[in-house]
Amino acid sequence: MSGVRSVTAEEIAAFVGSDLLAGRLVEVYENILLTGLVDSLGVMTLVAHLETITNRSIPLEDVVLEHFESAQAIAAYLGARG
Repeated sequence: MSGVRSVTAEEIAAFVGSDLLAGRLVEVYENILLTGLVDSLGVMTLVAHLETITNRSIPLEDVVLEHFESAQAIAAYLGARG
């Protein structure tokens, strides 16, 4: 897919903090799911944002705790997908 770009954990944490948590500071290793910071609607908003900025689709079966527990985990998942 042309135009695919990478995204950093810092970018992801900034989006989560500003757009999903009303300006709360989010650390890249902070667990955003098990702590309840981001709910299922927030996860889907995040997935849509990531698909838009990276110009790639994220399969629903990949939206699991292992890949989306923190900004660092998300960035690692996206990086591993190439």
